Amino acid sequence: MSAPCSAKVFSFGRIISVIQGKQPRCLKSSKPDHSNKFPVKTNPMLPADTFKGKTAFITGGGTGLGKGMTYFLSSLGAQVAITSRTLKVLEKTASEIQTETGNKVLAVAADVRKPDDVKTALDRCESELGLPDIVINNAAGNFISPTERLSPNAWKTVTDIVLTGTANVTLDAGKRLIKAKQEAVFLMISADYAESGSGFVVPSASAKAGVEAITKSLAAEWARYGMRFNCISPGPIETQGAFSRLDPTGQFIEKMINRIPAGRLGEVEELANLATYLVSDYSSYISGQIIRLNGGEYPSAAGMFNPLKQVTTEQWDMMEKLIRSVKGS
Repeated sequence: MSAPCSAKVFSFGRIISVIQGKQPRCLKSSKPDHSNKFPVKTNPMLPADTFKGKTAFITGGGTGLGKGMTYFLSSLGAQVAITSRTLKVLEKTASEIQTETGNKVLAVAADVRKPDDVKTALDRCESELGLPDIVINNAAGNFISPTERLSPNAWKTVTDIVLTGTANVTLDAGKRLIKAKQEAVFLMISADYAESGSGFVVPSASAKAGVEAITKSLAAEWARYGMRFNCISPGPIETQGAFSRLDPTGQFIEKMINRIPAGRLGEVEELANLATYLVSDYSSYISGQIIRLNGGEYPSAAGMFNPLKQVTTEQWDMMEKLIRSVKGS
């Protein structure tokens, strides 16, 4: 006759089974919903008119994170030029935000992979709004795929948008600003896997690692021109454009949430608040930084024993007794 569940030895192997998600029936643990302990604040945190008299230039500004940042900057007084490849989407966003905030939002179609497009977009920004005081490199391209299935064109498409596009915008805007002796702040958008690496998004991971290198390098080199460079590395934030390519079936959202100590996905407004702070004068001593916005996901995923958070109080009581019973080494 087998021993009752509570009397079975809680071996290291069984601990591992819990860590790996292969819990024996007697070790089921409930994961409380504690996301309400990390409430989302959706209103801009900076004072009104923080960016009055400022001009911002945002790539990928028509949808998702870019649209959120555009709205926050405009609502705080900035004039904003937004770019992407689809003019119709840009014009719709520009009209919506400008109507609500009363501040000019200029829609300019541009493919950041093409230096001539970037030049034309910045020409219009400069002629209609003035040289940008704020440049946000947000344009991105990504999709999941086994790396062995990638074609050279697939690799080039992602890296050209993310890395080459960031370089094209930064170099063109930077040269204009240096010539005009105008100060400015640049903000890039990366991802945590730029540092850790990740399978199935290798082109994006490689390109975003390069973006982070640009951020840190130019923070050192161009500070003498009065320029700051920072980068936000966000965790999962559900936007239609990104999730349609990274989670097309919708079956991985719950798994992602379970990886995040805060117990929820991030929200666009949270990134927009951080972004507006980083491009404001309130953060003038912050430069060359990669700032993570991920609800604790990155350190949680990195720690070998962090999955033990699945273990219940009763199971810890059992393990403590077993550990205390071990004699010697």
